[in-house]
Parts: sequence; structure tokens; C-alpha cells
Amino acid sequence: MKISNLHGYIERRILINYTADPKVIQNLLPYPFRPKLQNGKAIVGICLIRLKNIRPKGLPQFIGVNSENAAHRFAIEWDENGETKGGVYIPRRDTSSTINAIAGGRIFPGKHYKAKFNVSEAGKHYALSFTSSDATFMNIEASETNEFNSESIFGDMETASAFLKGGSIGYTPCNSGLDSVILDTYTWQVKPLDITKVESSYFNDKNLFPEGSIQFDNALLMHNIEHEWRSIPKTI
Repeated sequence: MKISNLHGYIERRILINYTADPKVIQNLLPYPFRPKLQNGKAIVGICLIRLKNIRPKGLPQFIGVNSENAAHRFAIEWDENGETKGGVYIPRRDTSSTINAIAGGRIFPGKHYKAKFNVSEAGKHYALSFTSSDATFMNIEASETNEFNSESIFGDMETASAFLKGGSIGYTPCNSGLDSVILDTYTWQVKPLDITKVESSYFNDKNLFPEGSIQFDNALLMHNIEHEWRSIPKTI
């Protein structure tokens, strides 16, 4: 039985965003999802998130779990009851928490791979990497900046922020098909990041993403966000 409501804080969230060939992404999505497009391109990325005091809502903070986590995600749309809805499809989740890895797909929505994270934060500079139990790895180096990437497909940070904010409903593969969850952030405020290095073995896999089908676009940063994770009934 899954916990329906989890509460806590996002101490730090980095959103690494790529553009991708919609046909390539469509081949990686289960029915009934399709890529959500921005100027003709699919948007995919990595969410790097440090969670603090995560616990069933209503319980005291001291029992909460802290962890570093990563989610590779695709922006998606689908039709439901005559309406077009949006969210994200998350093909894999990685976590520093043994509890999350064991409980993922059982108590918490979605399978989580256990990973070793290395994180360095010095002032406005960030270096973060992980290697997972199945040898999947990722690393980034970044610095806070006042300038959004002028070459981004979104054109400006406000457009990128609005697009990403619309991805609060997440679907993750599980043994029974798909787990679904809503990330309800009490506030939403982003700032731009300048990425000097980004590498993901998942997105570098040419069997999934042929040469030229995916390209880094922009990165955003969030801090200190109270939030809830809420499981939702399966409707698709």
C-alpha cells in the first residue's frame, strides 16, 4: 500500500533541460503519452533534487528522510475525458536513500535506483555527480548567473519557467504499469544557471538517442520550497 501524501522541503532543485527529436521521444513513451512540444521540439531533462524532512503529512519533522535524488524526465501530453493534459514521464529515478530505493514502487511511487551522489556547493558554484547501482552515471558543473541562455528554444526564462511548472503530474514505470504522483509546490521561483559541464549516460546512450537527436538547452535553479507529493488514482 502506497503512502498517499508526503510532505517536506526541496532544499535545492536543479532543472537541466534539453531539446530532442519528437519522433525519438515518442518511441520511448508508453501509450497514451506524446511529447509536449516547444517550437517543434520535445523537451526532456534531469531534475536534481535535495529533499529534506520528507515524511507522511502530519507527522513530526524529526522522523523525516533527507536524500539526494535525480529524475530523468520527458515533458508529455495526453488526452483524458476529452481534455488535453500535461505532465512528465520519468523513465528512471535515482536516489542516495536506501529507504527510497527499497520503498520505491511499494510505499513511494515509482522504482528508485540506489546511487552514490557526490555534491559540492561553494557559494554560487555547484558540482554534482552520481553513479547508480546499474552503472548509470551523471555529472554537472554549474554556477548561478543573472543571464538566461540567449540561445534557448524558450527565448526567455519566464517562458521556460511556465512550461516546466506545468509538469507537476509525473508518471513512472512500475511492476504494475505506471505509478502516478503530483508534486504540489507551495511556491515557484526559479533563477538561471550557467552550465559549464553536463553529462548523462542515459541521454548519451545512442541506442535510445541517436546522434544529433538531443541537445542541451538551459538550466534553472530553485531553493527552499515547501511541498507535498500526492499519489493520484490511475485514470489512464
